[in-house]
Amino acid sequence: QVQLVESGGGLVQIGGSLRLSCAASGRSFARYAMAWFRQAPGKEREFVAAISAWGGSSTYYSDTVKGRFTISRDDGENTVYLQMNTLKPEETAVYYCAAGPNGRVADDDYDYWGQGTQVTVSS
Repeated sequence: QVQLVESGGGLVQIGGSLRLSCAASGRSFARYAMAWFRQAPGKEREFVAAISAWGGSSTYYSDTVKGRFTISRDDGENTVYLQMNTLKPEETAVYYCAAGPNGRVADDDYDYWGQGTQVTVSS
């Protein structure tokens, strides 16, 4: 079992930055690929970024965030991060972290989910 708790969300101006954190408890955090998803009001949950297990040598991003967002992990601290730069209003959403075996795009590939943290991008 892995428990995930997100933090770092809030209100940010258009073009601003935020760093989200996801703290994991439970066994063997390092063995899990980690990902961030987001869900805007009235929309389906969508993939944002993923990082491979065991130190995170591989990362993958959706086309909409590539070049602006950075996913990273610290296995010693059992934490995964999402640095978000140049934020846009349409990126207002609840952001979720997830843990799974493979680090793929589909949300059904992930076994454990946090409760989410709200990010609001506004002028």
